Amino acid sequence: MRNRYIEAFEKSQIESQTNNKVIPNFKAGDTLRLGIKIKEGDKSRIQNFEGVCICVRGSGVGKTFTVRKIGANNIGVEKIFPLYSESLEKIEVLRIGRVRRAKLYYLRQRRGKNARIKEKRIGA
Repeated sequence: MRNRYIEAFEKSQIESQTNNKVIPNFKAGDTLRLGIKIKEGDKSRIQNFEGVCICVRGSGVGKTFTVRKIGANNIGVEKIFPLYSESLEKIEVLRIGRVRRAKLYYLRQRRGKNARIKEKRIGA
């Protein structure tokens, strides 16, 4: 049970954060491409991070999600992002996965074809 004043404050914070950013609906199993704003010295650029969302947790302003990708030499890289972060420039859903779990931590032990997630068919 959350305090209604805290909920109202969080709602106003979320509205002020998302006035120009589009946040799509996604869940665990979806493949995402994130545009992350990176500042190097006085320059800033946007770097893409593409991977499978393995969990979404929290609520309100503190909502976070974890994205996992396989990097160089088959090393898994996981990053946790706050949903309403200033450094997230864009979130793009590339594939919608068909999974039966809310948290896909078991993918950490899987490699190669074992770690595949089926794609959800739309309209079929």
